[in-house]
Amino acid sequence: MNGQVLFTVLVLAVGLERVAELVVSHRNTAWSLARGGVESGRGHYPFMVALHTGLLAGALVEVWVRRPDAVPVLAWAMLALVAAAQALRWWCVATLGRQWNTRVIVVPGAPRVTGGPYRRLPHPNYVAVVVEGLALPLVHSAWITAAVFTVANGFLLATRIRAEDAALTRLA
Repeated sequence: MNGQVLFTVLVLAVGLERVAELVVSHRNTAWSLARGGVESGRGHYPFMVALHTGLLAGALVEVWVRRPDAVPVLAWAMLALVAAAQALRWWCVATLGRQWNTRVIVVPGAPRVTGGPYRRLPHPNYVAVVVEGLALPLVHSAWITAAVFTVANGFLLATRIRAEDAALTRLA
């Protein structure tokens, strides 16, 4: 198999991981809403979905259309970062349990989670998103996708973190 095909398999695997996240999120949304959960930040959610879908599609389009040469040392380093980002993301999911969600939903009176990666960082899941968004395209030197996603994601995360922090403060 050539590098483009292997990269496509990697991106499809990350896409399947995202589907798994959505399944967990849907289940947790139902759990949270049944317990009086309040959703905040709905306005930015469609943009977030589009941006994350665009990351996967953009990386594939760039690799298949622009056909950049994969740089082996960069590819392996970025692949290690992608794997680390996935591990951190699922550590966050496991630590938050039923409170983890792709949406901003806070259950009034639920304790704020301060264990696991949240012991050191207030938003470790977003660290995983930033690392993955930069590293995944760079596995096959798709630097345009990495740069566009990183800049757009910076604006999105500024909005998302403000919404999340406000919701946690308001409903804690």
